Amino acid sequence: MELSNILSPEAVRFVGKPASKKRVLQDIAARAAQLYGFDQDAAFDALQARESLGPTGVGEGVAIPHARLEDLDRIAGVFFRLEKPLDYDSVDRQPVDLVFALFAPTNSGVEHLKALACVSRLLRAPATRSKLRANDDEATLFAILTESAATRAA
Repeated sequence: MELSNILSPEAVRFVGKPASKKRVLQDIAARAAQLYGFDQDAAFDALQARESLGPTGVGEGVAIPHARLEDLDRIAGVFFRLEKPLDYDSVDRQPVDLVFALFAPTNSGVEHLKALACVSRLLRAPATRSKLRANDDEATLFAILTESAATRAA
């Protein structure tokens, strides 16, 4: 799976001091709704519902919130690099500053899992995380995300 198929340059944001996990999820839902044309409230509610099952902070400062939506026809992503890490109830109890959200159609099945695995592999790499954290330019962040994925797939 190519990350560039699910993430557009406009979906990559550098976010100054976020107020809370809830606010980050609201901002992600708003950005995704604007870019992909689905309902912002439904996206936020779906992200919150998934978080209630267990936090999506996977460790090492990374969170991968994800949700399934009825009015979506393909898997879509949004990436936020947070200037200031925030408490995210992560599995390792470390604050989060790299957030890659995935939205998938309700019936996406295995494609949703493949996208989660792809993002997880990418953000598990210490070199990728370091490069992302060293940049605040959104075009550069997009290039790092998509180049890293292409390099890993090769």
